Amino acid sequence: MKNQTGMMLIEALVSLVIAAIALLGTVTLMAKSTRSEMESYQRVQALTLVQDMVSRINANRQVASCYSVGASITNPTGPTGYSTTSAPTPCTSGSAIQNTTVASDLAAWQNALLGSRETSGGNKVGAMIGAVGCITQIDPTNQVYQVSVAWQGLTPTATPKLLCGSGTLGNNNLRRVISVQIQIANLTTT
Repeated sequence: MKNQTGMMLIEALVSLVIAAIALLGTVTLMAKSTRSEMESYQRVQALTLVQDMVSRINANRQVASCYSVGASITNPTGPTGYSTTSAPTPCTSGSAIQNTTVASDLAAWQNALLGSRETSGGNKVGAMIGAVGCITQIDPTNQVYQVSVAWQGLTPTATPKLLCGSGTLGNNNLRRVISVQIQIANLTTT
């Protein structure tokens, strides 16, 4: 019987190819997992920012209409805290203190949208990618408002129907939007 030489080497090479394919699959799975984790993190950040603004509007409910002044909060911004293409109209209802609170709330929300609470090397890194905030008065009679936050996702999906951030993030298939409607109750006695 003739000895088969090199058979062990072929078996070792086949094993290495199988191991390489398995490792490549593991690396791909880890990359997808990291991408999904980032998408999830951005969604949680957006939900937190929406709830933050809803709480601010509820706390200053007498001048809730001042929060919806026809301007979207975007980045980068001018010194007023609003995008330079969409300047707000001044609020005429409420007291000066209430209007100052509105301005302070909108500025704080803008800073949160920009991620200014977390920095790395002087850069703001604590926010979603390309965050945009929108406050819209849907029904003035019943005082219904919609608070939305839009950001740029990492993978294309269906285009959101909400218009917040539309056209500001490049490809609308990468745009994500989270929104909450709030109704301000009239607590005055008649």
